[in-house]
Amino acid sequence: MSQDSAPLPEVLAGPILRRLGAQRLVIWLVGSRPLDLGLMLHPRGHPPRRLTLDERRLQRLPLGRHAWLHLIDVALDTPLPQGVRIDYDLKITPEGGDRKGGSGIAEWAPHLLHENATHPSFVLADSHRRLLHGSCRRPHHDGPDGLVRADAWLAERRETPDAWPAWLLMTGDQIYADDVAGPMLVAIHALIRRLGLFDETLEGATVADSQALYADAASYYRREALLPDIKSSEDLREGFFGGVRKPIFTSANAHNHLMSLAEVIAMYLLSWSPVPWRLVEMTEPALDETQAARFGEERAVIERFAAGLPAAARVMAHLPSLMIFDDHDITDDWNLTADWERTAYGHPFSRRIIGNALLAYLLCQGWGNDPDRLAEPLAEAAELLASAAHQEGWLPAGEQDAVIERLLRFQGWEVEVEGDPKLVVLDTRTRRWRSERSPKRPSGLMDWEALSELQQQILGATSVVIVSPAPMFGVKLIEAIQRLFTLAGRPLLVDAENWMAHRGAASVMLHIFRHTRTPGHYVILSGDVHYSFAYDIRIRQRREGPRIWQITSSGLKNAFPDTLLDWFDRLNRWLYAPRSPLNWFTQRRRMKITPRDPDRAKAGERLWNGSGIGLVELDDQGRPTSIRQLDAKGFDVTFPPPDQDA
Repeated sequence: MSQDSAPLPEVLAGPILRRLGAQRLVIWLVGSRPLDLGLMLHPRGHPPRRLTLDERRLQRLPLGRHAWLHLIDVALDTPLPQGVRIDYDLKITPEGGDRKGGSGIAEWAPHLLHENATHPSFVLADSHRRLLHGSCRRPHHDGPDGLVRADAWLAERRETPDAWPAWLLMTGDQIYADDVAGPMLVAIHALIRRLGLFDETLEGATVADSQALYADAASYYRREALLPDIKSSEDLREGFFGGVRKPIFTSANAHNHLMSLAEVIAMYLLSWSPVPWRLVEMTEPALDETQAARFGEERAVIERFAAGLPAAARVMAHLPSLMIFDDHDITDDWNLTADWERTAYGHPFSRRIIGNALLAYLLCQGWGNDPDRLAEPLAEAAELLASAAHQEGWLPAGEQDAVIERLLRFQGWEVEVEGDPKLVVLDTRTRRWRSERSPKRPSGLMDWEALSELQQQILGATSVVIVSPAPMFGVKLIEAIQRLFTLAGRPLLVDAENWMAHRGAASVMLHIFRHTRTPGHYVILSGDVHYSFAYDIRIRQRREGPRIWQITSSGLKNAFPDTLLDWFDRLNRWLYAPRSPLNWFTQRRRMKITPRDPDRAKAGERLWNGSGIGLVELDDQGRPTSIRQLDAKGFDVTFPPPDQDA
């Protein structure tokens, strides 16, 4: 039997636990057909519960002929207990079978079970005092996966539920839609064919539709050639494809940029589950000699990535997760400057590329953060997908463009979770503060209105955890280099987006910290930069001012060039020493920032470079008692407090 004719597994990806609470459970899953599901819950020391997932609790959205998104949203009349392990199962009723029977997770996804376990589990924490957090999971980075390390760490604590984190916080770049390895793109196209993911027409490209896109000779490693070869597209080429070439910081590649909605959906499935990999092969396409050599190198790395997916899927089936986008979830330099926005949104093809990635984010990430807040855009997406299912698998172009247009204007991606301490996840991508000086200068990460709303959210709280995809307090030297490139009119070359790059946004953010009614303790969790660090921050000349901790964990599967980061780290310590006059030229000069030195530093380095995931533990006042990086190589890196606070 050929691979394409073999029966499909009923579940392709998931379950992934999303926003969980004592009275509401939100779970994400993709099946190869519309599934009838039953949810079993068995809290330790409490009677089990069986829930039929009817239309009120389960929404099924078609993604293709053999791919259905299952959005499970269960309200509970009787609250679940907190602080105990709760085993759960999803029973699949056979087509035409008895709802009381059916196969469970142990049968259709045994890779989701820890050793000797019969079911996956979760724990509802009674506070937000232990958090796992990480960003930047790039499949073809040649290094281990932080989610695999998180799974191993959790497995060691399976019988101690009070040690489980309250949340797995995915703080940006959960996928790289703009930076895709050739073998991954081949697997994406094979999965699209196998599942019959929906096709679409393409306006403004040199190809007419998605089928022509997949078959075009430029589809691998040369996708910039698919833009119209006319003078008006030169700015688009530079802003959309050329902008990712960062000779100082990374060697990112956009020449395999995902374009169709089906490509982005397939990327999520292949990034989160081992099951789709059983359905595809990474057969090398027609390539020149240089591309073929690169394809071979990338294939070896992608094979190692796929081998770790059972563990990555397992940790997401055990820990509730919140996810927020950063640029690579959509496209590099997303909304970096007003000029970038004008160029990218002013062309129908690039607007569709961005819109497709944002639509896929809504379906695969955004909905699970807050189904109520995302109900309206999800309903519009559901209508679009239903239309495609009734039109022989083609998304209606006008309806798709209208859905994307409204989605690009949507405000409500940020997340707020009440608890101890309060948890606030920021949208730093779609509500930008555009530069008043020049449309070519970086926009602020949040505009005045969004920052004002943030201040209202945290007024009166004694402590707060803020998830900001980019660090609010970063490495001064790197920010200075970014500023120099900005002054030279080339912010795209160095990804010049940091909180201090826009004077207005930086000023408002710093004023929020100094406000007398805002929290006394702030913990800021960030990613984005491909290295990890921790700072203790105080406001100068304020004895009773708030205490702030900037804790950055990056990347889950990415890293900075070692030698370059060592030089930046060393030069930053020299140039911005505590008594250096350069400190008075920074916007945060009213802050006293004390770096924490990682305990495994080689020679005083303050930046830890290596794939992994962050773990922070807080006391009852919201202050960090432990800051660790669980390195993906299997050891822990701790960031002990500075000497004066030890």
